[in-house]
Amino acid sequence: MYCNNASFTQDGWFDTGDIASIDADGFVTILDRSKDLIKSGGEWISSVELENIAMAHPKIADAAAIAVPHPKWDERPVILVKLVDGAELSEAAVLEMYGHKIAKWQIPDRAIFVDEIPRNATGKIVKTKLRETYAKDVTLA
Repeated sequence: MYCNNASFTQDGWFDTGDIASIDADGFVTILDRSKDLIKSGGEWISSVELENIAMAHPKIADAAAIAVPHPKWDERPVILVKLVDGAELSEAAVLEMYGHKIAKWQIPDRAIFVDEIPRNATGKIVKTKLRETYAKDVTLA
């Protein structure tokens, strides 16, 4: 079996690009991809957590969280939402559902409704495309 040594850190860990935690019982929880984490005011926000909260809503068919540049906080989260066919939901309603699930500073600044969330051949969200399309055009105060 071929193993590329560049895939390993100097201390022997396999570098997947994922951010994970290990609890006291030794269980590993993958939190997010390092390139998809949103750094706001020096604190990290998990895009996966924001997406999972959105996807729990029955009127939301798909969702993706991306970082958008912010003049004060470096980055702020924005949630891109594809609604279930025929469903209606306001931006305020999307943002309100985060209220008691995460810290207030982690709540996305905007919810943007889209026709499609691009995915690659394995079903992963193509966040580079979303950042190219939306991050530069979204204005945050």
